[in-house]
Amino acid sequence: MVATLRVVLDQVAAPTEPTLEEASRELAKALVSAAPAGCEVAAIVPSGPDRDAAATAVPGLASVRMLPLPRRELVGAWQLGVASGVGGGMIHSPSLLAPLVKHDRVHDNDQTVVTLWDLRAWEAPSELPRGLTAWHRGMLKRAVKHADAVVVPTHAAALRLAEAAPLGDRIRVIAGAAPSGFAVPTDEVGRRRHLGLPDGYVLVSGGAAASDALDVAFGAVARAGMDLPVVVIDAPDGEESALVELASAAGIPERQVHVHGALEPADRGAVFGGALALLATSRRTVFPWRVLEAFAVGVPVVAADSPVLREIVVDGGVLAGGGDDDADALGAALADTLGSAARVETQSVLAADRGRSFSWREAADRVWQLHADL
Repeated sequence: MVATLRVVLDQVAAPTEPTLEEASRELAKALVSAAPAGCEVAAIVPSGPDRDAAATAVPGLASVRMLPLPRRELVGAWQLGVASGVGGGMIHSPSLLAPLVKHDRVHDNDQTVVTLWDLRAWEAPSELPRGLTAWHRGMLKRAVKHADAVVVPTHAAALRLAEAAPLGDRIRVIAGAAPSGFAVPTDEVGRRRHLGLPDGYVLVSGGAAASDALDVAFGAVARAGMDLPVVVIDAPDGEESALVELASAAGIPERQVHVHGALEPADRGAVFGGALALLATSRRTVFPWRVLEAFAVGVPVVAADSPVLREIVVDGGVLAGGGDDDADALGAALADTLGSAARVETQSVLAADRGRSFSWREAADRVWQLHADL
């Protein structure tokens, strides 16, 4: 008898969040590769014009079940607990979107596991549309009632989630990783030229929202006293002017600020290839994807000393700040990190060493073990 793990791949079939789409795809591919003997992986996707998107993105799936509802309607239906037509068995979702309904794990071997990568809906709800915040909170309430486990990527997130929801011992920690094969591409120079990037810059990620703390990042670069350009990636649409204003307020001229939105992995690899360092300043309980990518290609990391970043960075980068003087402390740490070629080389080696601690294969092994334990 074959045991089938069905993975909700809504983001792969109908992507709306690039980072979540990448994480869903990478985890699913690793689950296929790591499937124990007698086990297989299938996909659950919303209806849509591209029936083969999930199968193409994740080779080796045993099957792809397309539900009768498109993604928008599916999101609303599952929020209300309407999950007809989904069926039972082992269901794993790389997000909160899952058929969280009453089921019998003991007698029918039905189980549902969901994942929470970012706690913005609880820590900074005003930064999200009201409807999106309500959806996240509503789905977590459904998870409290019906999920067999809720996966988070860090122990810091587990502690914070335990404060927000009475999940008891159902919270499990399984970290993500950089995309498989993430590297600086051979055509990096051409890609950076196409993006209009300068030579040698500090890289940051995020938008103008307060919890992204890019005002702190800009302040740190200015106070490092090295007259360095700043490249921003993952900026939400329409926030370029706001980010330039934040940088100007910190003392960085507009000409030295280069803002880009979501980039494909190859373009991100090229951007990392030209970076002197990654500066990570958000203290929000969110998995720091770009820190993992910096590790993967050996880019020095300077990060705010927050619970999540402390847990992820460990000795792979420099932690600084922790109070009202974050910009000063991070600026001093950045200046020290880039102060000599030897120091840069040391931090690059430490970053690459730390990066080897994270892999999607390990994450998949732990997901399979979680479902076996359940």
